[in-house]
Amino acid sequence: MIWIDTLVQGILLGGLYALFAAGLSLMFGIMRLVNLAHGDLIVLAAYLLLVLVTMTGMHPFVAVLIAAPVMFAIGWGLQRVVLNRTLGKDILPPLLVTFGLSVVLQNALLEGFTADSRRIPAGPLETASLDLGVVTVGVMPLLTFLTAVGVIIGLNQIFYRTALGRAFRATSDDPVTASLMGINPGRVFAVATGLAMVVVTIAALYLGMRSNFDPSIGPARLIYAFEAVIIGGLGSLWGTLAGGVIIGVAQTFGAAINPEWQILAGHIAFVVVLLIRPRGLFPRAND
Repeated sequence: MIWIDTLVQGILLGGLYALFAAGLSLMFGIMRLVNLAHGDLIVLAAYLLLVLVTMTGMHPFVAVLIAAPVMFAIGWGLQRVVLNRTLGKDILPPLLVTFGLSVVLQNALLEGFTADSRRIPAGPLETASLDLGVVTVGVMPLLTFLTAVGVIIGLNQIFYRTALGRAFRATSDDPVTASLMGINPGRVFAVATGLAMVVVTIAALYLGMRSNFDPSIGPARLIYAFEAVIIGGLGSLWGTLAGGVIIGVAQTFGAAINPEWQILAGHIAFVVVLLIRPRGLFPRAND
């Protein structure tokens, strides 16, 4: 029974990691860009939500409706002003620029909010639980996982069933040909980055409600996101969810054996998957 509970808790934890990774996967799948500032952008969104909740008293789920458009605008502007200038065959410029952005964000947040850890208050939802008979699960972890599934479904619907999604796919496959067909790659990339920032805001919502955060935790969130993306297969959204679940389950089983092994177990699972499937579990056919 204990191991069943550990498995369930690991799967639910994987939902949080999938939310961390979905935006990163989206940006890589469309622009072939690895955003090293991704974790710090999650932390930025968490602080934005914290400010909205503490200053207005609104519920976090209401605050996210305000924060998401703000983060979309930040993503749009970031891509148009900064990232679009670095895209090309050489992968080094985007890595250097986003690394620099990571450093700037961390120091700006440290200056603005100090190094004290914060948490987004969620009221009774923080401790609510559901008795499912075999196991008891927290409402917050369950809601996190269901949201992750909903986000993946929503992104897939956009990607494969809308005109915007066709523009995403065409620009990802061949930006030059897409531009000859009347598609503006820069605008498409800006929308993709803005959409990724909306996903980042949702991830920040659950990060802030489930645990404490401070300006320095961004790189650790990036590592979890990166590992989930690589395990699932670059550019695969459902693979990202599978990667998050694998890391979450590995961490909970590692913690059950020895609390000191929690983080290590997730990294070991990452290495094992790469040894078995170097391109990830569900790589895109054109990668």
